[in-house]
Amino acid sequence: MKVIGIAGSLRARSNTLHYVKTGLKVLKGEGIRTELISLRGKEIKPCTGCYDCVNKKKGVCTIEGDDFNAIFAKMRQTDGLILGSPVYLSSVVPQMMALLARATFVAYWSDKFFAGKVGGPITVARRAGHNVAFSQLLLWFFFNGLIVPGSTYWNVGLAGAGGARDAADDAEGLQTVINFAHNMADLMKKLFNE
Repeated sequence: MKVIGIAGSLRARSNTLHYVKTGLKVLKGEGIRTELISLRGKEIKPCTGCYDCVNKKKGVCTIEGDDFNAIFAKMRQTDGLILGSPVYLSSVVPQMMALLARATFVAYWSDKFFAGKVGGPITVARRAGHNVAFSQLLLWFFFNGLIVPGSTYWNVGLAGAGGARDAADDAEGLQTVINFAHNMADLMKKLFNE
């Protein structure tokens, strides 16, 4: 079994990355292979709605010259997926949404390969906007047929304020992610009989 964590922050010192790493560390401790993908330094062009992945090369995005296809191939092969996004304007950051829109379009119009995988979202904000962004990601999981385990609260973290507040200081947020990751590991072991 393998879980990929994708962190959507473009910052070098990323609080979102810290939360995603926390979840992956728990999963690794549960005997599940993990991989972290940071979107920092990567280019993901937006979906153009060209339908080439349906009509010309079914199951393949034909937009070239960016990092989408390499990340998408890993998303296809994994059993679990954690998506982490910082929240700047009460929404998921554009680079994450570009990735998810293209991934959904290709998967939905081909073999719907996300269905049956396990995963969940994590959002990180300075003060507010978590719920909208968290809902955006949660809707993505539901639309694509992934199974989302619960936790003891929503997987949201408080961090930011120009670096004055670090993710490591949010004990409740980190514990929520830890609880989520344990539930995710338990569910995956039951589903995949390992």
